[in-house]
Amino acid sequence: MARTESPALIAGIRAPAFLLPGVDGRSWRLDDVAGARGTVVVFMCNHCPYVKAIRERLVDDAAALLGEGIGFVGINSNDATAYPEDSFERMQQLARDWRLPFPYLFDESQRVARDYGAVCTPDFFGFDGDMKLRWRGRLDAAGRGPRGVQIRRELVEAMTAIADGREPPIEQLPSIGCSIKWRG
Repeated sequence: MARTESPALIAGIRAPAFLLPGVDGRSWRLDDVAGARGTVVVFMCNHCPYVKAIRERLVDDAAALLGEGIGFVGINSNDATAYPEDSFERMQQLARDWRLPFPYLFDESQRVARDYGAVCTPDFFGFDGDMKLRWRGRLDAAGRGPRGVQIRRELVEAMTAIADGREPPIEQLPSIGCSIKWRG
């Protein structure tokens, strides 16, 4: 596992379009997951300990943002041959077990991860209602730390501000996680 940090935000870039299979059996386009007030695209996977550590908070925060009219989607771009826990079948099981409130999509070609410039799992991209990049950071300060510690919900705060037409209220700190597992 190579620990990787997401690069700095390049504000204003438009969200690259995609068409990817979801664990629910349908194909999803960017327009299908876009929210009227903004959209979060998170590159994630099943096996990464950084993703596993935030999974419960990720589900809660995604549900909160969806309730505010902010779209949310998870994309797995890892090489599932080298990392079988990240296979489509295992993604389907994880989505059921964790009752993911958002579409979980498989980027088998890894083109979408490259188009977005994703480098790690998790890697969060926050877009405004015009699908322009306004946030790239971490979920919160807890990382792989203990549960139950009171923390700022950085992604939620940032996306709520963006949805309201304001600047994010906090510094955008990079997400830290496992590197995306690129095919050889």
